[in-house]
Amino acid sequence: MKKETKCKSEIMVRRTLLFLIDLFIVCFSFYLGLLLRADGAPEIDTWWPHNLALLYKNLPWIAALYMLSFLVGGLYSILWKYASERDLIRLAAMVAVPTVVVYFVNRLLIHGVLFNSANCIAAVFILLFVGGIRMAWRLFLDHPIGSALRGVPSNDPNRPMLIVGAGEAGAWAINVCKSNKTYGRPVVVADDAPEKLNQTIHGVPVKGTLEDIPELCARYNIYGIIIAIPTLRGSRLNHVIDLCTSTHCKVQILSDPQSVGAGSTPKNAFRELNTADFLSRDEVTLDTEKISGYLKDKVVLVTGGGVTGGGGSIGSELCRQVMRFSPAKLLIFDIYENCAYELLMELQRKYGRQAPIEVLIGSIRDKKRLDEVFETYHPQVVFHAAAHKHVPLMEVSPAEAVKNNVMGTKNLLTSASEHGVERLVQLSTDKAVNPTSVMGCTKRLCEMLIQTFAQNTDMKCVAVRFGNVLGSHGSVIPLFEAQIKQGGPVTLTDENIERYFMTIPEAAQLVLQAGALAESGSIYVLDMGEPVKIIDLARQMIRFYGYEPGKDIEIKVVGLRPGEKLYEELMMDEEQDKMRRTEHNKIFVAPPRDIKLDVFYQQLQDLFHAAEHNDDGVVEQLQVMIPTFTPVRDSLKK
Repeated sequence: MKKETKCKSEIMVRRTLLFLIDLFIVCFSFYLGLLLRADGAPEIDTWWPHNLALLYKNLPWIAALYMLSFLVGGLYSILWKYASERDLIRLAAMVAVPTVVVYFVNRLLIHGVLFNSANCIAAVFILLFVGGIRMAWRLFLDHPIGSALRGVPSNDPNRPMLIVGAGEAGAWAINVCKSNKTYGRPVVVADDAPEKLNQTIHGVPVKGTLEDIPELCARYNIYGIIIAIPTLRGSRLNHVIDLCTSTHCKVQILSDPQSVGAGSTPKNAFRELNTADFLSRDEVTLDTEKISGYLKDKVVLVTGGGVTGGGGSIGSELCRQVMRFSPAKLLIFDIYENCAYELLMELQRKYGRQAPIEVLIGSIRDKKRLDEVFETYHPQVVFHAAAHKHVPLMEVSPAEAVKNNVMGTKNLLTSASEHGVERLVQLSTDKAVNPTSVMGCTKRLCEMLIQTFAQNTDMKCVAVRFGNVLGSHGSVIPLFEAQIKQGGPVTLTDENIERYFMTIPEAAQLVLQAGALAESGSIYVLDMGEPVKIIDLARQMIRFYGYEPGKDIEIKVVGLRPGEKLYEELMMDEEQDKMRRTEHNKIFVAPPRDIKLDVFYQQLQDLFHAAEHNDDGVVEQLQVMIPTFTPVRDSLKK
């Protein structure tokens, strides 16, 4: 609590100081504007005292108006280290609004020469001074003098660099730096191999282990760190990244590990860290032969109906991965044409304009459109990635969740089974386990639909259940990034909340692998590793951007949202004992459950009827169909 209070106090002092500086700039700019206007004014001896008195009389409310505009416009929440043209445009709008107000007040009430011309001159000065002083400070910090004041080496080719890794990749990184001075000058190497300690690589000494990184940075006055160990993955990479970011040095990593040892030096040998790096997990090993067996020379359809569809994060990555296995044709079915078009352009750049890719616009809610697609293109493999996935939004619009997620999935399964599809893979979620949200409940019904079609058709139907995906649309990481760049606070719903995470490529690859296993009616559960505490993730991301949690950026707990759980589960209680590992070590399988078909489909009809009429009974019917469904709204009433 004391640390949080100190953090708030420091932020308040900093913003108060900026506020007072801006107040002085506004007052000074109007005085300067009047002074410039006085040049060449008739009867200057009487003109100047009169208008100066007019300025002093009106300056208090004018200054208050500008400062109010700055406060309402969020000027003091902008993190100017990341300022862009958009922020300058935003500042210009904050200046323009009070300038216009002053102009009309003058026209209607004051009629002073000050507000006809000096007002416009002052507005220009305010924009230049307020924006300029911030941009100048940012440039000063990167200048050799500013760097020296901060104890950071100047930004020149001789700035000291630490190389993490004394293997082949480390040696390659040193050579790249020596051949391209813009990367800096390697002065020391860190590696855990005891036999390499006190040895040299291309003249650069190995002086410590990975645990010694903070000490080495202080001893050698290091400016930047390059992580050059391609095999570093999972928790070990996370730990090394934590050590590196704790030094507040610039941290980079190999852009393409496969470039190591290549004859030519790539243009961008190193890249900045991203969030997927510090939540890295062990690399996925795929049985490419089995995946190729069911994708090569086949017509593959990836459905979409929302942000996770064919043009969305998971769906688009599935399309990229599918293209690696040479399908006869890839069909991208999505209702959002912009995302689908961008994905088409990306794939055509990689595979050529004649690549067998077709974008089809449509919705899974439209059964006739689905039938038309299946009759025209005869897809043999379907990946169903369409869903409304935002938990709080679906709590407000439960009927829409049912129409898209449940009715749309039933449409797709029906059309696919009627047109000879060989296998269909449904993307599910850990929120389908003991659901407390409408979204999770609808995804559970989709799993049940998959099992009913598997039992009653010749089509191989499976569902793949996994947790949160790093960087997907609507995930917590883009939200945290935006909040950090705005200067905070970073908001999370509860200090104890935990989630499972995996990267987009990892999720897509495991979905393809599960499709190869295809025990019809099975629910495949991906090994998500250990759950991550969201508060730890927030702290990692704040440090990743060079700030200290609780000191530079505040972390604020705002309370659980409707439908949100503290902990997600990947298996239901009745699945625990029967869950078994497949031949792939990261995929488990839950056996099919017995579903009374006549009862289930009658309940579905009742649910669809309520959804079509946007009836309040949608949630009640969901509870009837899934006894473990305990809506948060009900628990709050108790």
